[in-house]
Amino acid sequence: MQLNIVLVEPEIPQNTGNIARTCAAVGAVLHLVEPLGFSVSDKYLKRAGLDYWDKLEIYYYKNFESLREKYSDYPFYYVSTKGSLVYSEISYPDECFFVFGKETKGLPESLLIENYGSCIRIPMRPAIRSLNLSNSVAIVTYEFLRQKNFLNLELKGHIPTKNG
Repeated sequence: MQLNIVLVEPEIPQNTGNIARTCAAVGAVLHLVEPLGFSVSDKYLKRAGLDYWDKLEIYYYKNFESLREKYSDYPFYYVSTKGSLVYSEISYPDECFFVFGKETKGLPESLLIENYGSCIRIPMRPAIRSLNLSNSVAIVTYEFLRQKNFLNLELKGHIPTKNG
């Protein structure tokens, strides 16, 4: 099982840092498509990811086409407010890619049109433009993991007691 998160031209370092932290926590691979709106050495990016960078598998691409070509045998799901399907209506395969667009514009409309049947959305009230990118990634990520019974993740919490 392998979950892949793709950020196409992310602009805000704190969002990408939060997403990197989520990916590290669940074992998802993070794919970043340039141009990035920040430097990967940005202090806000590093601070948001805290000390998780060494636990993260991350790849960089010059453009989305090169990523798509490299993984042409895998299913891609495009997350957009314009998506045709609700993210929880799909039974996801064990390995897939969730593609998210930049914070200010989302994914290019041409990409959504070309892949209309694979476009998913998170329901929200009509007056709201969109959710925060890192929140959207977390919502879709955990639906994928829920469907896989949270394989390889710790399911039991531990509340400390006086004796440890």
